[in-house]
Amino acid sequence: MLFDLGDTLLNFGRIETNRVFRQSAHLTFDYLVKCGQRAGSFWWYYLRNLLAIRIRLLLANMKGRDFDALSLLKTSGDKRGYKLSEEQWREIGWFWYEPLSNLARVERDIKDTLRSLEKMGLKLGILSNTFVSAGSLDRHLNQLGILDFFPYRLYSYQYEFRKPDRRIFETAQAQIGEPAENILFVGDRLDIDIWPALNAGMQAVLKTAYTNIGKQPPKGVRKINRISELPGIIEKINGQSGAISEKDQSRNIGVSEMYKPAMRGGI
Repeated sequence: MLFDLGDTLLNFGRIETNRVFRQSAHLTFDYLVKCGQRAGSFWWYYLRNLLAIRIRLLLANMKGRDFDALSLLKTSGDKRGYKLSEEQWREIGWFWYEPLSNLARVERDIKDTLRSLEKMGLKLGILSNTFVSAGSLDRHLNQLGILDFFPYRLYSYQYEFRKPDRRIFETAQAQIGEPAENILFVGDRLDIDIWPALNAGMQAVLKTAYTNIGKQPPKGVRKINRISELPGIIEKINGQSGAISEKDQSRNIGVSEMYKPAMRGGI
């Protein structure tokens, strides 16, 4: 089972991006000063970084490829003579992301839900479009206590393509090591999550979010309000496939080879 990150596993809702960016700029600027770096005036620092991010976002949308924000920060810092260790750069990356992470909400029973999915024999992974560094995202997931549930994590800036490009779904399939039809993708966007997952041969579930208000999923795609609904959906899918035919049994969701001999038609 593959999850989108924003507004699927992590519920951000509508974000006041300018306010969050200012908070991030203050945190990183103060850290640079603390580390003895010449960062100049705050407002020039803020405007310079805001312009850089907007330009890179525009280029990313044109190219269909996300950029590595941490590498961008390092390149900019090198030009300005910053002398920071790798650990300090990771802290800079985290401080840019931290105000956004503080807005994220997860379901109270998310750990129990993920634990139930694991006990059902599912491999769990994340496939997310993002320019935030893997270190910052993993740190956030670790703070929430759910990082270890996801041994497979694909962040788009690490690749030359991003959702809805079919290649990133195929890359995720190869990493998780299951046939596409055995993988269930859970996301909040019809355009970059659900339709592309279906086109890649996967099954899909639409998670209710502000990004899909008033939109109905394609025929055969279930819609959920909470992640905790997924174990029940898996039982239904695998129960139905097991009751139909040997051919349909192959569409059991995410059953790894070590579980299949004992299954015979369901989880």
